[in-house]
Amino acid sequence: MKILIVSDNHGRTGNLEQVIKTHADMDYFIHAGDTEGSEDYIEALLDCPSAIVGGNNDYFSGLPHELTVQVGKYKVWITHGHTYSIYSGYDRIEREMNRRGVDFAVVGHTHMPKVEWCGEDRAVVNPGSISLPRQPGRRPSYVVMEIDREDQVHFTVCCL
Repeated sequence: MKILIVSDNHGRTGNLEQVIKTHADMDYFIHAGDTEGSEDYIEALLDCPSAIVGGNNDYFSGLPHELTVQVGKYKVWITHGHTYSIYSGYDRIEREMNRRGVDFAVVGHTHMPKVEWCGEDRAVVNPGSISLPRQPGRRPSYVVMEIDREDQVHFTVCCL
């Protein structure tokens, strides 16, 4: 199973369109917020189920601020992260993961990609920004989550 994870396109869809075409074989799509009004357009590009949450710049959208979805055998909590002080680290996210009993958290907001494992079987996944990157090198980024035949999860941070 292949899951495409993006965040922070901020209304810009060019890079996102390219990534969706590149990964047209995806089984699920996750967007961790700050679509800035492009969520309907994004959903129209997809041929698979999707989960999109609102971010701190999605002022007038009807998007939920958080969602928990089942992806294969895994429970995934999606939040933009701005209400959990993620610039200071993922401690609050990890505590909330424990409280919610989820396997993975998907966050955005920082515009810097990172997969941080919490033990052997849980992780916080930040795909960075598909349009406005802030990490060294400033390349637009996203994450591909794959669940193999043995139900093992693999995350790959990809840059354009």
